[in-house]
Amino acid sequence: MIKKIIVSVCLLFSLATFAQEGTSSPYSFYGIGDIKFKGSIENRSMGSLSVFPDSIHINIQNPAHLASLKLTGLAIGATYANTKSKTEIQEGKARRTALDYLVIGIPVGKAGIGFGLIPYSSVGYKIGKTSYVTNSNNDTVRSIYSKYNGIGGVNKVFLGLGYQLTKKINVGANVQYNFGTIETTDLQYQTDLQYGSRETNVSDVRGVNVDLGITYQTKVNAKYSFFSGLTYTPESELTLANTRDIDVVQLLSSSAVQVVERQTIPVQDTKIKLPAKLSFGTGFGQVKKWLVGGEITLLNNSVMSNRFTDINGATFENAVRYSLGGFFIPNYNSYSSYYKRIVYRGGLRYENTGLVIQNKSINDFAANIGLGMPLSGTFTNINIGLEIGKRGTKYYNLVEENYINLSVGLSLSDKWFVKRKFD
Repeated sequence: MIKKIIVSVCLLFSLATFAQEGTSSPYSFYGIGDIKFKGSIENRSMGSLSVFPDSIHINIQNPAHLASLKLTGLAIGATYANTKSKTEIQEGKARRTALDYLVIGIPVGKAGIGFGLIPYSSVGYKIGKTSYVTNSNNDTVRSIYSKYNGIGGVNKVFLGLGYQLTKKINVGANVQYNFGTIETTDLQYQTDLQYGSRETNVSDVRGVNVDLGITYQTKVNAKYSFFSGLTYTPESELTLANTRDIDVVQLLSSSAVQVVERQTIPVQDTKIKLPAKLSFGTGFGQVKKWLVGGEITLLNNSVMSNRFTDINGATFENAVRYSLGGFFIPNYNSYSSYYKRIVYRGGLRYENTGLVIQNKSINDFAANIGLGMPLSGTFTNINIGLEIGKRGTKYYNLVEENYINLSVGLSLSDKWFVKRKFD
């Protein structure tokens, strides 16, 4: 079944990836945008844990888990995000729907191969502001309207390999090609002037990086097992080809903007360092019954920088993420009750994002729950995840974002390359 639909799904995903806006956060203006990828829906429903192996679900975070695959699989996920942003004086709401990943995993003896496409970071915001110029009598002389837009992001195409060294130890590596375009605009005009001005900055992003992983699994006794995993991403570099246009514009009655005159301003191409990352997690439980675990991720984010050298107002610091979660299956092979075969997941995630504005660190906390619903007679699962969280603060002239993310994923698994006995 997978082979019949995989081409159309891949085409749909590739088209949607280039058109989507995956965030509505003004914080995405800095760096290369919001880092959106935090694992598959199965992992994110457990607080973004990546430590648990799985023979039918593809673990995208640690390439060593590819060696655990027993079936060829295709995983695709999407998220509907509802965000309420507020400051001390105003608030607003935004909704976004975005595809999260498309991944294929293939077992090959003691090894496993994985490849796919992941929207890694996202820039997406629309901010309007009106200020007023008054005279000595406090009468309004003119109004100044400003509009700030941002769109784009960085995508990853990756190829990974996992290999079973021993019955207890797997190792793996991913090679990733990063690409994308980020565009930001700043439009301003005054009510007493015929023309306004608009600045457009565009960055074409390219670069390569690798992920390395290792996992360890052993029996504590006949009933319980212990799991651990480690991933390391060395520091790498993105190359940005930058352009800047300054336009004289006229605002039409339809609210469209007409360019009257354009001047291209020479700007420097830049390089942004992707920080080194180290993750380590452990878990304990009963296979196919319940598992609990924790994970810590360290990110050397202080090497991060902005796309243009004249972007100010934010700095970067080293980041850390803590994850805690697990799952429970009442009875995975129950014939009498479908609900007993459902995987019930839950988790917590807290992180210092590494972004610093007004000398304040931007933190993010979220609680997750999820369901893995098997389709009868197959190894296919529909995975649903709900995330409720908060990022930032409304104080110190900053923005507090309260979000609810509903994610839905499809995990298709089947045996390929098996010679038919009957036509």
